[in-house]
Amino acid sequence: MNIWTNRSIELANQYDYLDQLFKIYPLSANEKRNLSEDVANRLQELLDKRDSKALINLLLDQVKGKNGETHPFPIKYSYVSYLKNDRSAIERNPKTVERIASYLYEMGLNGILEKTSAPKESNRQMGPLFKNYIDKETLGLKVFKDEVSFMNYDGDAIYNCSDAQGEKFAKAYLGYNREKGLDFIARVNNVFVIGETKFLTDFGGHQDAQLNDAIDTLNTPLEPTSFYVQKIAIIDGVAYIKSNSKMYTQITHYPDNAVILSACLLREFLGSI
Repeated sequence: MNIWTNRSIELANQYDYLDQLFKIYPLSANEKRNLSEDVANRLQELLDKRDSKALINLLLDQVKGKNGETHPFPIKYSYVSYLKNDRSAIERNPKTVERIASYLYEMGLNGILEKTSAPKESNRQMGPLFKNYIDKETLGLKVFKDEVSFMNYDGDAIYNCSDAQGEKFAKAYLGYNREKGLDFIARVNNVFVIGETKFLTDFGGHQDAQLNDAIDTLNTPLEPTSFYVQKIAIIDGVAYIKSNSKMYTQITHYPDNAVILSACLLREFLGSI
């Protein structure tokens, strides 16, 4: 196990880990996403008319965010995603449309508004929050938003770009060949540091997949390049809780050269390079 992984576990289990982590991920209780009065009135009109096609189309418009903020579809039903991605299927599949609409009619306007106003899940905030933290230059490095300025700067710096821009940059300069964006790119003492960030809020399912995603980037070999590159996985959350969980077992059984660490230790890690 890498020393930084060990220190992350120690931090999480013996110190004020969550208090420190809040400075990076300042999560708040998510507010409801209320539909506009115009949309609510239109929904009532379509419910009264029992216009199933128009009702489903209007709700799918809210999922796509055509009227501003995105809203969840009021029922979880496997065929809805298909209709969302192929609206023409609404015309071709009247029985499916009526089946979905029957649930909506049963819910009524109040039920629909309640479901479509559900707050965003906290894990959807994580990526932007980490980028915002980097922008504050809390890590002690100059932060650039464009590739040219980052590469032309003589000192240590961070290229705080989109995941897609990070992937493009790493493929062009750093021998990166994975079809996956990067969350973090820095240059310290002529060493490029690249990696992904994950905040794991629970065990199992999707969260296990998120950890595997970061580890896959860590394990992906790099093509030969003229630059020295250090890959890291910036992991936070329940993975560091000492237990028999799959996550804890996984992060503690990687070799010493596999750098898995908390974002709370990132500044110190960069300073050690």
